[in-house]
Amino acid sequence: MSRPLQNRVTPFGEIVAMTARGTMMGIRGGRIHDETKRLTRRRWTSKRWICCELSFKGRWREVMGPGYTHLFFLDEVTALAAGHRPCFECRRPDALAYQAAFPEQGAGADRMDEILHAERLAEHRLEDSGDLPDGAVWADGKDAFTRREGRVLHWSPEGWHAVQWQDRPARLLTPPASVAALRNGFKPRWQD
Repeated sequence: MSRPLQNRVTPFGEIVAMTARGTMMGIRGGRIHDETKRLTRRRWTSKRWICCELSFKGRWREVMGPGYTHLFFLDEVTALAAGHRPCFECRRPDALAYQAAFPEQGAGADRMDEILHAERLAEHRLEDSGDLPDGAVWADGKDAFTRREGRVLHWSPEGWHAVQWQDRPARLLTPPASVAALRNGFKPRWQD
């Protein structure tokens, strides 16, 4: 059995090797792997971090082939937490809904990417996770959590699982602009 490629993204934005499959694909601008299908030291080539469909118009590209580095997410909630946004080509209706809910009205893709990139590089502390909209992700140590329909869920590579949570200060993982988009009505795709 071959080793899993280092192309799965966690809510922390880390790119790891694991056997669990994702429900969405994405990129971070371009190629960040070498000829042996191993990641280089780079973790992005541009500010354009997008979340895409696994399949679009029958296109096929070799994963970690000569083109850009394909990354995979458990779901869109994970992708948003890692700092990605919907793709305007393969996910146009979702991208337009995200854009309409984005806190800076009228922001195009370049401006959204600029804002998200600055927020990805900053740390955001959180006093009360109970104020977050469904799908916004926070961290307590090495664990990531979100809420959905009143339940607190814990992230694992295989899926989100209900847990008990006692509110305490934590670190917000989802960039504030995406939290605002969620609060303004953007509905992310969940792995179900």
